[in-house]
Amino acid sequence: MAAKKTSKDIIHTVGRRKTSVARSSMQKGKGVMRINGQDLEEVVKNPILQLRVIEPLILSDMQSKVDISIKLQGGGFNSQVDALRQAIARGIIEMLGEETKKMFVEYDRTLVVTDTRFKETKKPNNSHARAKRQKSYR
Repeated sequence: MAAKKTSKDIIHTVGRRKTSVARSSMQKGKGVMRINGQDLEEVVKNPILQLRVIEPLILSDMQSKVDISIKLQGGGFNSQVDALRQAIARGIIEMLGEETKKMFVEYDRTLVVTDTRFKETKKPNNSHARAKRQKSYR
């Protein structure tokens, strides 16, 4: 999905993972990141996951050069983090160009390409997605 540019050089991108969707708006600024109107530390409590979110900014050396506002919906902690980092990486690629995209793909392909794997749905009359009812012969 291509990013959209508006007249004020605000870049809009989307990142997805499982049922999580992150919609980001990125523009040049001082390094402020807001997720659903809150700071990163309030939304993502785990410091390792926080590093995972800002990973694309560190790799591209854009940590204190862009302001990012993100709307985040759905999913669990890990899938939200993956959606966040993908939305951020796609915005950076739109700002800096194809060389950055090549660097991100070499480092971790999921920064650029959406992982399409989902949880397998539960089937009717079964307790789990692949479990079958036991058959009794006596």
